[in-house]
Amino acid sequence: MSAIIVDNVSKIFRIPHEKKTTVFQNVVGLIKRQFSYEQFWALKDISFEVKKGEALGIIGRNGSGKSTLLKILARILYPDSGSVSLNGKVASFLQLGVGFQPELTARENLYIYASILGVGRKRVEKMYDDIFDFAELRRFENMKLKNFSSGMNMRLAFATAFHAVPDTLLIDEVFAVGDEAFKRKCHDRMTQFKAEGKTIVFVSHGLDAVKELCQRSMLLHEGRIVTMGDTEKVINDYLAMPRRGTKQ
Repeated sequence: MSAIIVDNVSKIFRIPHEKKTTVFQNVVGLIKRQFSYEQFWALKDISFEVKKGEALGIIGRNGSGKSTLLKILARILYPDSGSVSLNGKVASFLQLGVGFQPELTARENLYIYASILGVGRKRVEKMYDDIFDFAELRRFENMKLKNFSSGMNMRLAFATAFHAVPDTLLIDEVFAVGDEAFKRKCHDRMTQFKAEGKTIVFVSHGLDAVKELCQRSMLLHEGRIVTMGDTEKVINDYLAMPRRGTKQ
């Protein structure tokens, strides 16, 4: 059974040629129809399936379309053409902490963020202790979020999302925050999800992490799928790609 079906998806962004910084300049440009744009194909004719319980890695250089694809899967962006079908409950680790209110306490924000993730209050009450223990923020549950560091905010968001028990996890380079012990804890939880038969889509520049977690991977380049299959082969194809002047 497929957890994700992506059928011929394309996404175009328009890049203005001229920078208009004032309302007057924008109004004049609208009247005179002097707006000019360049079309940038972030994704072009992308099709693939992810089976239920599979961990799929997505790799590629900066600007290859990885994050755009993940945002489309998460319904943050919508394709200009093509379709995406998702089966089951999806949690995305892309915009963690959306809905957090700085003037409210960590406890209050936990309930708000859990509701955004589709978790009911009764379930939150059952997993409340586990969330704060995982985030290592028990001492700070009654502190206002405005006094939290960015790392503390992310740990609370991580812990809440991890305990939402989704069928599919969409993850985009989110484990760059926190100390090494917390990163390892997050990675171990992902491994546990995989063992439980959850579906994972993992975008990362960390090739070792992709190799460890994913048996199958996809290589994107300039918005197209270059190759897809066994992770080790896909990584080798990526490493064999000719490099352009700057490191990406």
